[in-house]
Formats: sequence, structure tokens, C-alpha cells
Amino acid sequence: MRDGREAPEQGGAARRLLFVVNNPAFFLSHRLPLALRAKEEGYEVHVATMNGPSVARIVELGLAHHAIPMSRSGKNPVQEISSLYALWALFRRLRPQLVHAVTIKPVLYGGIAARLAGVPAYVAAISGLGFIFTRPSRGVDFLRMAATVLYRLALGHPNSRVIFQNANDRDVLRKAGVVRMEQVVLIRGSGVDLDEFQARPEPEGPPVAIMAARLLRDKGVLEFVDAARAAASDPSGLRWVLAGSPDPGNPASISMEQFERWRQEGVVQCLGERSDIADLYGQAHIAVLPSYREGLPKSLVEAAACGRAVVTTDVPGCRDAIEPDLSGLLVPARDAGALSQAVLRLARDGDLRRKMGIEGRRLAEREFDIRKVAQAHLDIYETLLADR
Repeated sequence: MRDGREAPEQGGAARRLLFVVNNPAFFLSHRLPLALRAKEEGYEVHVATMNGPSVARIVELGLAHHAIPMSRSGKNPVQEISSLYALWALFRRLRPQLVHAVTIKPVLYGGIAARLAGVPAYVAAISGLGFIFTRPSRGVDFLRMAATVLYRLALGHPNSRVIFQNANDRDVLRKAGVVRMEQVVLIRGSGVDLDEFQARPEPEGPPVAIMAARLLRDKGVLEFVDAARAAASDPSGLRWVLAGSPDPGNPASISMEQFERWRQEGVVQCLGERSDIADLYGQAHIAVLPSYREGLPKSLVEAAACGRAVVTTDVPGCRDAIEPDLSGLLVPARDAGALSQAVLRLARDGDLRRKMGIEGRRLAEREFDIRKVAQAHLDIYETLLADR
């Protein structure tokens, strides 16, 4: 099916499943294995995202794609209403039996549109609550109150499940009265292909610490660079590597000028955007993510699968991706000094580092195997469709 064409009328046995995701690249990196598995199980799979270069790959893989106008900022009320209307119109035309929405805006608008359009079943994947729910609150927080109302509308579908990646996010929305107990499901992350991300022996040479992430301030990229500066003269020869690029559409992104200054400074090796993450972890010794908060970071799940020790922050999502002091170390958020010392500890202690890598692989096999994660989602689909 070409992008945006109306789907055929229901008439066969295939059940129509529609994923709603803001960014097509995010769909490919975080939900593609689930979509392909659903297709194998007989679902007619559709994907609604913004337009972008990654759309061609979605269509190439045999998934029907529908372009939805969806801004990233959310600051223009007319654009937001347009997004909500476009989803409602798509649902009315396509008549999916199940909508699976991923990330904040698709969850909110998709949930409201699904109720208005009479979609029989709805799944919301909460991969993080965003700044509104995590910032310190003083007095009456009108923005948080408005977000709570939207969540209640979106997640109020009578035949729905809400998937959380960590217990903290679940508890925040439960305390706010947004979700019902019977709706809640906890699935730790979006899974990892254990065949693609295999455990490898550590490479020879000085230890390498790598951060693979979008270069956003709230990912802790500034602390990563500062930690590298603090460890620059360590006798271990530790090297710090940054895999990722600025994201001009995100207000939390560093600038391209800042990125170029880091590249010229040389204290951190700046690789830019990379897709060969498994190979990068294979060439490294330590995985680092000093984020301020996450749903459950895919980069740390992939690092665990590759058998790499982790240093990350003691915040929701990040601490859920490791077994503290067993597969990795936790440090306070926004603390470059503590981050530097933790990475140096693993750089200097190869035995501890390798033991943590072994435990990380065991954790990945036990909790993060994409086959188990996909099956957990398919079980949810079956339950909801049976309850129609």
C-alpha cells in the first residue's frame, strides 16, 4: 500500500493493528520487531507517523504507512488540534481493531481520538512522563493539572492497557488517578535482539567508555564531557567516545557549534550519528548514560546484551536497566565528578568490569530478549481483542 492510501474494507480474518508513533525513525528503532512479529501472527499492520526519511524503510518492509501532521514542540494550538483531528479521521477511515500508541503525544492524542472514533481496543506505551511530571512543583501547577486531565481522557478507554517501562512512572500516574489497576502492565523496555547484540570479549588496549545517545542536555551529555575532562590524565589511558549528533528540533539539544568545539578539543572522540551500535559496544569496555530520567533506555539494554559494564544515573528508568553493583554502577544525576570516578573505577579494575559485563548479559537474556518482549505485547493484544 502506498503512503496515505485508504486500507481495504474489513472482510478477511486479519486483525487490523495500527501503531501511532511521532517519529518514523523511532518506530524503526524501538517498535519494528514487534510490528513484524505481529504481521507474522496474522495481523494487518499499519503505522502512522510524521513524514520523514525513514518512512521509505517502513513501506519497504511491507507495512502500510499513513502520514500524520504532528509537530514536535506542541506550542501551536492550531497544529495540535490538527493532529488530533487527523488521527480521528484516520481511525474512522481505517477502522483498526486495535491502536497501539507510543511516546507522549501519540498516547495523548491517539487515546482521545480512539475513544471518539470508537476504536475497540487501545494500548498506550508510556516510555517516559516528560518534564511536566518530573520537575519540582511549588504551589498550584496548572500545566501539570492540564496534562493530568489529558492523560485521564486519553487513558480512559474502557478496553485498554497502559504499558509502563518502570515502576516510578506507573506509580506517578496511579497516584494522580490517571490509570486503573486493571489497565497497568509493566514491561521493561522495548527489547533487544540477542543475536544481533552478542556478548564479545573485551578488545585489547586502553579502556574505552562510550555514550551512545542523542546529544541532549537531559541525557547528561554535558556531564559526560566534563567527566572526560576530569579523567584526561589518568594513567589507565581511558578514552571517552560519544556516538550521537545534535537534534536541532529538540530544545534540549546542544548546538552544532558546541559539538564542533568538543570535536576540536579532542578530550572526547565525537563519532556523530552511528547505526552500528553493536560493533561500537564490541570495541568499547564501559557503557555510560548519565541521563536525568528515562523510561527504560534502549542503549543500556543493548550494552547489557553486549556484555558491557554500565555506569548510569540513579534515576527512574536508568536504574531499572541495570542491577546496581552487579551489572553496573549508579551515580547521582548532574554530578560529573561522581560520574568520572565511577568510570575510572571500572577502567582500572578489569576483573570487576568483566564480571559486571557477564551479569549484564544474563540480565538481558532474562529480561530484555526481544522475543519475550514481543510475546508479552501479543498476549496483551489477544486479551484486549478477546474482551471486545
